[in-house]
This record gives sequence, C-alpha cells and structure tokens, in this order.
Amino acid sequence: MLRLALIAFTAAMIALPMNAHARQACAERADITKRLGNKYFEHPVATGVANNGGLLEVLSSKDGSTWSIIVTMPDGKACMFAVGQHWEMLPEKKREKPAT
Repeated sequence: MLRLALIAFTAAMIALPMNAHARQACAERADITKRLGNKYFEHPVATGVANNGGLLEVLSSKDGSTWSIIVTMPDGKACMFAVGQHWEMLPEKKREKPAT
C-alpha cells in the first residue's frame, strides 16, 4: 500500500503543473477531507508517512471517478497536491519469498 501511495505521489508531482488550482489549496485536514467527502464522496484509499513526517493520503470516490492527493504535516495543516479522474486500484501482486 505504501508503494502505491509513493507511486501516486510521484505521478502527482509530475502532473502538478496541470493542476494549478490544487497547488495552493491548504487548510486544516479535517476541513479538506470533509469537503472532499461531501462534494466528491472521496475517502482515503491509501496512506503513507513521508520522511519529513507528513502523512500522504490518496482519497478517491468509491467508483474512482474522482481522486485527490493531500499531504498533512504534524501541525494538522494539509495541502492538496493533485486532483484527477479515473482512479483505479491495481490488484496486489503475489509476493515471492526472498531467497535465503
């Protein structure tokens, strides 16, 4: 799940210039998640903790028609980094045990 969040974050950073309206959207996490939930029916589907202590979250509507990526810092301030459409969860691949 962390790997998925990191891939999503990397993709978001590449797509950032196309999402200028999301670039500066910062507020308290509770306010952002409430708005995304009420307006777009988005809820967290993946999370990961960044090296700087930030919590990266991917939120998506149940059908994947909309998604958002936010990062919340320890002080509770969250910023949207990317928004988009057509989120798709990939099936988890079966992991082989490492050779010993």
